[in-house]
Amino acid sequence: MRRLWPLTVRGTGAVLLGVLCFIVANEVGISELMYFGILLLAVVAASVGSLYVGRRSDVVTRSLVPDVVAVGRETTVSVRVAVRTAVPTPPGLWQDTLPEGLRGRAEGAFPALGSGLRGGERVVDLAYSVTGARRGVHPLGPLTVRSTDPFGLARRTMVFGRRTLVTVAPAVTELSPLVDYAGATGGTLHATTNHLGQGADNLVARPYAPGDSMRRIHWRATAHRDTLMVRQEEQESTPEATVILDRAALRWSIDALQTPGADPGFETGVSACVSAVSRLVRDGYAVEVLDSDGTPLHGVAGFAERIDGGDMAEVEAMLVQFATVTARRDDSLPRLSRLFAGVSTGPVVLVVGRFDPADADAIGPVAHHSTLPLVLAAAPVGDALDRAADHGWNIAAIDPDADLGVAWGNAVGRGTRHVLA
Repeated sequence: MRRLWPLTVRGTGAVLLGVLCFIVANEVGISELMYFGILLLAVVAASVGSLYVGRRSDVVTRSLVPDVVAVGRETTVSVRVAVRTAVPTPPGLWQDTLPEGLRGRAEGAFPALGSGLRGGERVVDLAYSVTGARRGVHPLGPLTVRSTDPFGLARRTMVFGRRTLVTVAPAVTELSPLVDYAGATGGTLHATTNHLGQGADNLVARPYAPGDSMRRIHWRATAHRDTLMVRQEEQESTPEATVILDRAALRWSIDALQTPGADPGFETGVSACVSAVSRLVRDGYAVEVLDSDGTPLHGVAGFAERIDGGDMAEVEAMLVQFATVTARRDDSLPRLSRLFAGVSTGPVVLVVGRFDPADADAIGPVAHHSTLPLVLAAAPVGDALDRAADHGWNIAAIDPDADLGVAWGNAVGRGTRHVLA
């Protein structure tokens, strides 16, 4: 913020003393005080002029490495200030304004610069480190530079208003691999199909027919033809895995509807979702990321194909999209079993907030369509998790203050391999 009064306490005192010298000199007739008062005011005026005469032209640019910061991870911010000034400028202090989504110390000494009359712009490079604190897209800046004259009489605060948007992605926790289930679920980085001469990327899509699972919808072909299309059945050595994040606000809190990062419970759920996707992709599974109503949570304009096994670049793209995910109002978890009707699949990971016994009964049939069904609940009610386990789910409770990796390990190690229905 710019200060309207350009003088420091010392400069203000010098002005008052100069005025007092004029008054006393006039009253008692001491001419020397008049000269002293003029000298004080001249020095103050020169100090102000040294800061404000010859306005500077400044351009601020920022770059981040890495350019996307995850919650709890650090990134380096490089700030380049291009300055053109007609007169030399004194040193000062700089400070970059950090949003609530970032933590760190963004301040330091700004160097003195020589005159730019005989040359081009002077470039000042600044750098500092910040840590992601809250998921979302946050404006970084503006940059503020405060300078004083050599006598400490005048000051100038310059605010360079350009801001840089910084994406803070959800935290990704390293989860244990599903090595014990590789034989049952077929996790591998290589896939084959039963269509001679065709690979996994050029499967034939056909029009949707009643009874087809929503999970078989070919979103890319649907977007192209403007009608529902489904993937033709294939047999792969790498089965599909599905990670489901239930975004219903009534299962989290009303804060989860507003802005990313507002509800700690929902943040835990988002982190669990992306961590599970990362783990499954690393293990070689082709992963679909869905809401509990079947809506894809990864892709362009809501249309997305699965993330192929080993494609960590696509996982990074998913993290950017999940930086702005919020909850929604309607509840579709009781209808989750419809997505898996007539479908046999590999691991199914369900991340949910409030989870009661009725929900456990509603999703019970899904367990029989998966080789490894896991439910991670942030707020289980009563014996809901035990009832889900009775239906065949591997279970674990997740908590903002607990270790997600331990909960995942408990869930994976709790059950046995399931036979597909």
